[in-house]
Amino acid sequence: MRTLHAAGYDVIGLDIKPSPFTTAVGSVSDRSWVKYSMAGVDTVYHVATLHKPHVATHSMQDFVDTNVSGTLSLLEEAISVGVKAFVFTSTTSMFGDFELSMEFRTAADGNSGVFLRSARSGPPHETGYELQIANRLDHGYNTGSLVFYAKAQPAQFIGRNWNRYHVRAVGDRIVVKLNNREVLDVNDSSHATGVIGLQYNEDKPIEFRNIKLKPLGLSPLFNGEDLSGWQKVDRPNRDDVHEWSVREGILHVEKGAGQLETEKSFNNFVLQLGIKTNPPSADHHPNSGVFFRGEPGVFWSGYESQIRNEFTDGDRTKPFDFGTGGLYFYVPARRVIPSDGEFFHKTIVTYDRHMAVWINGVQTSDWEDTRPVGANARRQARLVPGVFSLQAHDPTTNLDFKSIRAVELAGR
Repeated sequence: MRTLHAAGYDVIGLDIKPSPFTTAVGSVSDRSWVKYSMAGVDTVYHVATLHKPHVATHSMQDFVDTNVSGTLSLLEEAISVGVKAFVFTSTTSMFGDFELSMEFRTAADGNSGVFLRSARSGPPHETGYELQIANRLDHGYNTGSLVFYAKAQPAQFIGRNWNRYHVRAVGDRIVVKLNNREVLDVNDSSHATGVIGLQYNEDKPIEFRNIKLKPLGLSPLFNGEDLSGWQKVDRPNRDDVHEWSVREGILHVEKGAGQLETEKSFNNFVLQLGIKTNPPSADHHPNSGVFFRGEPGVFWSGYESQIRNEFTDGDRTKPFDFGTGGLYFYVPARRVIPSDGEFFHKTIVTYDRHMAVWINGVQTSDWEDTRPVGANARRQARLVPGVFSLQAHDPTTNLDFKSIRAVELAGR
């Protein structure tokens, strides 16, 4: 807040407690207050979350109100007024092996960093790696280094210019490039999985843009030739027909209800697949879904990432029946990205209680299951390994799937 004020920006500070930099006092879980405060806003920086240290001082409901309901109200009200940018300080999802690229700009004496594979709570430079953005520090872990783990070759970013970082993390090996020049290649096994975070140090303003991450290490679940590794599951006590076939490397399904599930089980994972809905007419939008953490052989069990390219009032931010990319029963898609008749790509990342979905690289849902732990995902938080299932929803079902790949994420 102080830095933005000093730079001449018109800033509104929202907090539950008054301070010299608080414009309005209230809770982000209060939708009407958020809506009122959002008028005329171009960019939202959301940092109001509770973490592990707050467990001793806050209730479970406080966590839900702030981290889940509050974040959702901010996101939805930001969309409603056309906010141009919504900025978090770290990813909510955990990643293991990945390629990460981004651009950053700061003054020549800037001091910041990018956290890699950090825990979702606790000091990120201790629970994960800190990729340094600082040219001259006494301890020698300068730009391109992993602070207190590995020093980079001599390198400096260019002050007040856009610089580019590229990071490839695979297993124990991390390779860092600064402005297309390799500055670090190190093997270290301290941290295997975690969030990506962006650091801000007081009085050291920095900008980030074009932040892109590609998960690595995924293995094929569909061989493009037959249904090896999959099995059909029929709807109980019904004679519904669901037909699964392979056509030129594409997994095709018609009719229903039923499902095709994997033989392998996954718990914390990244899943990616291509999907195409084939509507019989322009006014009919095929309904399907991708289930995960399902109980083997049990019809439509586990969590469901919805497939339905339908929205109301001609507005893609108003999904019908949760919309493609939503988490069925729990979180509607922020926006219906794809259209019927064309392939789109879905990514699902799940770790412990947290799950998120991207469509064509755009995040459409983000949810933390705070319910008591149990076996039935419809009523409880199911935190045990389960199968993936592709849904044949009804007699009008007609879909194609391809490039189905997944990886189990390592423990912290």
